[in-house]
Amino acid sequence: MSRLTSVADGPYAPPAPARTLAVTSADGARLYVEVHGPADAPPVVLSHGWTCSTAFWAAQIRELATDHRVIAYDQRGHGRSPASGACTTTALADDLEAVLAETLERGEKALIVGHSMGGMTVMAAAGRPRFLEHAAAVLLCSTGSSRLVAEASVLPMRAGRVRTWLTGRVLGSSAPLGPVSPVAKSVLKYATMGAGSAPHMVEACARIVHACPRRVRQAWGVVLEALDLDHGVRELRVPTAVVHGACDRLTPRVHARALVAALPQCVGLTELTGVGHMTPIEAPEKVTGRIRELVTTYVTGDGTGDATGNAPGSHSTSEQLKEGA
Repeated sequence: MSRLTSVADGPYAPPAPARTLAVTSADGARLYVEVHGPADAPPVVLSHGWTCSTAFWAAQIRELATDHRVIAYDQRGHGRSPASGACTTTALADDLEAVLAETLERGEKALIVGHSMGGMTVMAAAGRPRFLEHAAAVLLCSTGSSRLVAEASVLPMRAGRVRTWLTGRVLGSSAPLGPVSPVAKSVLKYATMGAGSAPHMVEACARIVHACPRRVRQAWGVVLEALDLDHGVRELRVPTAVVHGACDRLTPRVHARALVAALPQCVGLTELTGVGHMTPIEAPEKVTGRIRELVTTYVTGDGTGDATGNAPGSHSTSEQLKEGA
């Protein structure tokens, strides 16, 4: 398989961090962490999804680091974080708490952004002391809290027990992905991205996903199959926005709608037309813009409303955005 973890140039080539550090989680697992941008700027913490790495956030980091302090870390077993310790939602929460403790001053508030499994990490940590200390607001991108296998529409079959069983076998498979070939990119695009995704976007995603060790991919795939974090959504009591790709086959619209209904302080749903599961790569300007809005309102502002003027407890905002608009 390819040893490249990211593309070498273009908008999705990872920028050089201002500093890196190794953070030790509760069970001794070591986590690779990058810090970008000015030390005195408002902080944003980025938590990536299954089979990805800090490279997944390259477009957001490059744009935000001009005037934000951006903290990104590799989930255990991903990127440059060694595959050690347990693969559980408890471990995900432990890891996020460890990163927050090491990178933020006591009482310092940040926007915490999670994509896919990174969003599930936030849900798992929702009631944790460090999370409550540091989370000013949250952005959940392309994620869900339960029934991931049952609702996924990656396999072109009618919903039901057969599709659910087969999807679970795919998620938990230890088969190698092989090299980043045209066929592999076509499969990845179909499963995880919108039909209109540009070739350079697909290439960036493929390089990142294919670099994930297959045993790590399998272990976390099994965790996702049995995921139930509905209680974590109800405990997520900070202002929380949701971003969803309308063509997402891995976490379809039903998950975004469920999050909006269950979140105690939902501050809006942004649905991206023509976009699949990889929202930060497929719609970088829209995701980065939403991050900026939330930082302005809840980290550096007074927290009285979001960028559309809705109160923090509002569940009614639904912003329909066409790809490229």
